[in-house]
Amino acid sequence: MSEQQNLGPRDIPDLHHWIPLSLQHVFAMFGATILVPLLTGLSPSAALFSAGTGTLIYILVTGAQVPAFLGSSFAFIPPIIAVSASYGMPYALGGAFAAGIFYCIIGGIIKAAGTGWLDRALPPVVIGSVIVVIGLNLAPTAMSMAMNDAGGNYSLPMFSIAIVTLGVMVAANIFLKGFFSTIPILIGLVAGYVFTLVMGRFFPAYDIISFEGVKDASWFGLPSFAAPKFNFVAVLTFIIVSLATICEHLGDMLVTSKVVGRDFYKSPGLHRTLAGDGLATAWASLWGGPPNTTYGENIGVMAITRVYSVAVIGGAAVIAVILSFIQKFGALIQTIPTPVMGGISMLLFGIIASSGLRTIVESGVDYKDKRNLTISSVIFVIGIGGGRLAFSVGGGVEFQLAGVALATITGIILNLVFPRSEKG
Repeated sequence: MSEQQNLGPRDIPDLHHWIPLSLQHVFAMFGATILVPLLTGLSPSAALFSAGTGTLIYILVTGAQVPAFLGSSFAFIPPIIAVSASYGMPYALGGAFAAGIFYCIIGGIIKAAGTGWLDRALPPVVIGSVIVVIGLNLAPTAMSMAMNDAGGNYSLPMFSIAIVTLGVMVAANIFLKGFFSTIPILIGLVAGYVFTLVMGRFFPAYDIISFEGVKDASWFGLPSFAAPKFNFVAVLTFIIVSLATICEHLGDMLVTSKVVGRDFYKSPGLHRTLAGDGLATAWASLWGGPPNTTYGENIGVMAITRVYSVAVIGGAAVIAVILSFIQKFGALIQTIPTPVMGGISMLLFGIIASSGLRTIVESGVDYKDKRNLTISSVIFVIGIGGGRLAFSVGGGVEFQLAGVALATITGIILNLVFPRSEKG
């Protein structure tokens, strides 16, 4: 494939290069994209369908100028779990739909007024701290999946599966080079799955993988249309969390611009990239898929291969859609053992928190400044400690903000209210 390197966004490779180049992007996004629905109770097939079609929507909205693959967003896992537990999954999908529309509104404001107002309302000290909270909020979920059996009791065999999965994934992340360094999640998932099968073969008591669902599933089928429902609390929760993901989007576009060598902030413009992301997220909610976001894994693939072709990304999107139609494949994904997902989550959720720390460090946030120290401290305690603001609105309707959403809005308010130092 050497002759196909250095393909620009508008270039189209030969077919015999096109398919393998697209498959690389499918492998890169696959592990993370299916993990989100498995953690939240959504359908992996719906996630693949909405990721593929969402990417095609993004390509259309951005005029096929930005090579970006959209997959399931980890930042929305806490609100999906919280809202679905309190009101039901349809309301979580309604919140995701509202978040997608909110993306489009912010894109319109950015087109009219630039990004200065966003930088002031959501500086790195707020965004970085909120991202840390998102990751650490998920830590108990990761450890529960890694250590407990189906009855919620501690199980050493289950924990051993998680540790093997984690160990292989960490080794792949650190020691592998080239393309394989971009798919540690997929490598760890396969290793954990195989280890579970082997353990079940020698210790029947721990045979936790059943293929009955795969046998019963049909070969092909279309995803079912979902029916999102709306209430004020769910919508507000998702919109608040989306403030952090919008800033992540800006960062992803900056990184993609550096990798490709084009200024996507100017052309097609942040307003169009945000609109594409938002419409893809709203579209996903209509099919029971999780909110979408641009994937760093696929940016990594482009950096390694130096192939920036939008056509290659589009090919990966089509492959994802085709996979979503294969019902036996979706049923096979459902057989992935919980401790395998727990092992993956132990690293993945930690990386989310670490990326928040990276945002703070690389932005040069000065914690000698009491203002910054106070803002981060309050965000951490409210977000990780389970802070909750709840009261009755009337007629038995309860208003509630909790966790990541409450921490985000508190950080924004403190940042706007506290006086800035001369240095700041």
